[in-house]
Amino acid sequence: MRSRSCCLILDPEAVRSGYHVHLADPRSPLRCWSLRTCNPEHRRASWTFSRSWNRRQGKIRCPNRPFPQLQRRNRAKRRDNLQSVPSDLTKDRARKPLTPGMTSVTTIRRATCRANGIRQFYLEAGAGPPIVLLHGFPETSFAWRFQIPALAPHYRVIAPDLRGYGETDKPPNGYDKRTMANDIVELLKTLGVGRVALIGHDRGARVATRLVKDHPDLVDRLVVMDNVPTRIVAREMTAKVAREYWFFMFHQIPDLPEALIAGREDIWLRHFFSDWCHDPMTISGEAFETYVKSYSAPGAVRGAMSDYRASAEDIAQDLEDAEQKIRRPVLSLWGEDFGAVGRLFDMKAVWSEMAETLSVAPIERCGHLPQEEQPEAVNKLLLDFLKGWNG
Repeated sequence: MRSRSCCLILDPEAVRSGYHVHLADPRSPLRCWSLRTCNPEHRRASWTFSRSWNRRQGKIRCPNRPFPQLQRRNRAKRRDNLQSVPSDLTKDRARKPLTPGMTSVTTIRRATCRANGIRQFYLEAGAGPPIVLLHGFPETSFAWRFQIPALAPHYRVIAPDLRGYGETDKPPNGYDKRTMANDIVELLKTLGVGRVALIGHDRGARVATRLVKDHPDLVDRLVVMDNVPTRIVAREMTAKVAREYWFFMFHQIPDLPEALIAGREDIWLRHFFSDWCHDPMTISGEAFETYVKSYSAPGAVRGAMSDYRASAEDIAQDLEDAEQKIRRPVLSLWGEDFGAVGRLFDMKAVWSEMAETLSVAPIERCGHLPQEEQPEAVNKLLLDFLKGWNG
């Protein structure tokens, strides 16, 4: 049996507390993605070990495989967090409803179709008036795992992976928001869906905004989550704004992000998920592993970078109809604790410039991912806003 040498960092305090041993070999698949508990007092020792033998014996544990006492403590919480995830994304099949009064298990269908020249993947559940959920960065349709079971008892819910993300195709071009909006329009035509209620988060909100402006008759009402429109970010760009939006610039550099991120997708994603949430560990465990797997797929990082690299085209498109306000009811909700949105912009003023009929809802103790960090609050806001939508 092949063995491998690596350096272990032994933290006596962490071991006494029942936490895992940190692996210092950055190439190891067992490497620790968080260095919070590391300190200069750690003793170092070189061990040669067989990974499979040690896993069986319980000597060395993966960072996301806690010791038994933590495993027992977190099992119930993990079930709650991963409820109604498509079955192939998690081994945990138990799905406890989030919304009071929901008693049935939500059946989520995974499907693909060819629309607007690309193969598109989407999740679908429920029946009734159609609702479309468009995810943002750094996520996929998996981000809506808490909303689908809350909405599906009342509506037909469709949650696609955007062009370049998840299991949808990642072509070399077509990432301007008009083309990405047309992806969704053609997907709906293929599914035989007409008018919809549209919900978009982050990058998905940019696609949704372009869709409702280009195809107003297809949208009955619009929800935009934690998003400042691209042209307004560009217009208000200052040193302070640039510090918060550094990733806008970094992601637009040709090839460099892909080269630096390759093989380190977990480190890259861990930064965003921790920095962008009120609770830095909101996205952890199997949910975090699901995103790492998705963004480790061939072309996935380049697809996300291509979305950002279309910013110049997006701004030009936005400026063409900047004076045209959205004539459908709009709900703008955001996390109060996210530095690049709620703490930086007057969100009511921002979206009053965009929409004729506006409702706003800041969410306390929440960062950039309200649908994942405060799902119950988001679900209530969505259900209230969607009342009266009957297709």
